[in-house]
Amino acid sequence: MERLKKIGDVQAYCASDIASSRLGIGFEKLDRDAFDPELAYDQVAALGVKWVRIQSGWAKTEKRKHEYDFAWLDAIVDNLLRRGLQPWMCLCYGNALYTEAAKEKFRGFGCPPVKTGEERTAWCLYAAAVARHFAGRVRWYEVWNEPDGDSCWSHGADAAEYGEFLKLTAQAVREGDPAAKIIGGALTIHKLDWLSGVLKTSAGDYVDAISYHNYCPDENEELMRYRSLRGLTDLYRKDIELIQGETGCPSRGDGAGAMCSRAWNERRQATFLLRFLLTTLTSDVKFTSFFSAVDMIEDLQGKGDAAVKQVREYGRFGLLRANLDERGNMIGNYEPKISYRAMQVLAALFHGSFTVAHLPVMIKFIDSPRIGRRDDQYENLMYYGFRRPNGAAAFAYWHASEILTTSYESTVTIEIAGMNENPRLIDMMDGGIYEIPEAMTSRRANSILLKNMPILDHPLLLDLGKTVHFHEL
Repeated sequence: MERLKKIGDVQAYCASDIASSRLGIGFEKLDRDAFDPELAYDQVAALGVKWVRIQSGWAKTEKRKHEYDFAWLDAIVDNLLRRGLQPWMCLCYGNALYTEAAKEKFRGFGCPPVKTGEERTAWCLYAAAVARHFAGRVRWYEVWNEPDGDSCWSHGADAAEYGEFLKLTAQAVREGDPAAKIIGGALTIHKLDWLSGVLKTSAGDYVDAISYHNYCPDENEELMRYRSLRGLTDLYRKDIELIQGETGCPSRGDGAGAMCSRAWNERRQATFLLRFLLTTLTSDVKFTSFFSAVDMIEDLQGKGDAAVKQVREYGRFGLLRANLDERGNMIGNYEPKISYRAMQVLAALFHGSFTVAHLPVMIKFIDSPRIGRRDDQYENLMYYGFRRPNGAAAFAYWHASEILTTSYESTVTIEIAGMNENPRLIDMMDGGIYEIPEAMTSRRANSILLKNMPILDHPLLLDLGKTVHFHEL
């Protein structure tokens, strides 16, 4: 990038500054007190995302039968709303007042109320009460978390059982708030057979969306998962929306959780975020959520409402770094990681309306003195074009090397035809905006050739029409 002239930085937006976005962030596990939200609200709002996933916490809300204390959840919802963020709520988990197995788990984690009539009735009353209480503040409700896995559906995942549970819950939520939207699935394992079994119970008639989770360091797998889910849901109803409800990776290689013990660091986390979320935005998912906003402790063992924090750390998935002592307690304030700024840049570039578009842009390859050979060709090259309603356009590209093993830097040559604006290059990792020098530009009668442009293992974006506001240097 040193051959280019830096002229500014992408201007970040707060959530209250933008009307809409398809980007979201995870704010889960407050039903189990896994972090202090008061320290995070302002920094989450400053990301410029819009959607925030929270969890309802039945056991934390109903500690005596049929008495609901929503004060803790009101504080979360209202703090998010007043900052321009839109919470959506996962209804979970079990409650030891009604489910025997939940007595052995901290706040009923992974214990669905499906065995007895009393359990099911109590759950439906609770779901209706939640929807009624938050009507006008929360509209989208997800039914349970990862019910296709044995961790969150602890007596063994069962598609037909979840399908019936989903239908009961959907009816209860709409009793509390007829305007509520229902999300089913929250898939973790991505078994098409399991989801097909759920939909065969007629649960597809009760939902507005299906959500799925994806923890894989390969953005091509995200497209495969999306396409297969879209194909399956279309067999039942073509108006079912898809929501990418969780993805993410740690910023360190220790701890526990999805993809733990791999060679993660903060830069690789930011690379994953940009490649994965940008790829997801090329599909028609309603929104996509990155797990998570902050580092946190999740190794909470214990029974009922009593828990003990274990030394092993689960929580290095945050965009905000937590400094934790040996018992998992927070020290000081949350600090932005590299991925925090990457999310700010992505959110600033892709808020509001845009479409994936074919652009008059072509990758070329000529001799490149920079690397001592010809430019890169098409192997491992990922690229997408985007347009806004006002005609502004952008072209994102990167080299899809293995995130965990390979850093990459090379060159490509790019031809742009029929567009009058002088292109600028944006580094989506840090938001730097660069002017392309004349020495790297060849102007033809009807096109511009950008010679030996940098290509990296994270997305760079050619601004072809003033798509972004920025701070000039």
